[in-house]
Amino acid sequence: MFELSDYGVAYGQSDVIRDLNLSVGKNEIVAILGRNGMGKTTLMKSLIGMIPSKAGTVTLNGKDLSDLKSHERVSAGVGFVPQGRMIFSTMTVSENIETGLTSTGEKKIPTDLYSLFPVLDEMKHRRGGNLSGGQQQQLAIARALASNPSVLLLDEPTEGIQPSIIKEMARTLKQIRTQRNVTIIVSEQVLSFALDMADRILVIEKGKIVLDVPVEEADQQTITKYLSV
Repeated sequence: MFELSDYGVAYGQSDVIRDLNLSVGKNEIVAILGRNGMGKTTLMKSLIGMIPSKAGTVTLNGKDLSDLKSHERVSAGVGFVPQGRMIFSTMTVSENIETGLTSTGEKKIPTDLYSLFPVLDEMKHRRGGNLSGGQQQQLAIARALASNPSVLLLDEPTEGIQPSIIKEMARTLKQIRTQRNVTIIVSEQVLSFALDMADRILVIEKGKIVLDVPVEEADQQTITKYLSV
């Protein structure tokens, strides 16, 4: 459903992602783990088109996205929640979500978004900058879902979020998968969150996948060794 073939990304002369091959099935949740500097964020930014790829292809439902700009990838069905959330702090909650509607042509926010995130319904007229970190993360996810994606990319969504909210976020992502038939790919450093949420765990090291296992076969000790500095 979502596939990378011989995929490569570079900054200048420096290869960050090399010869990466990955297939993600429909409605699958995949967590990509790795230490800082191993290429997770670079991979995510390249998949949404913020950084150009150097080699290979990325396809969604058979359509090659490799030469598309970011907004064209959103229209093609890719949703993106960036690291640091990047919400519009001076706009209200509802205005933030409405920015995600531009690719669909819809005028009204789908009601199921507020059922997924009840706190956003309560705070729809509050400015985004006045929300807590966890609430801002929910807002960023709701905004990405407003574009009605087939695949949702989240870059380090637990960063700066308190542990109780992280557990809730894992439940919500599984609910999103079921309710909206969305494939979800998450880059992450928190192993417990990945184990709670994902069907499959990948570990990336120096731009290559060094481990790819179903979550029920994941050995925490092995993965922790990869994640420790």
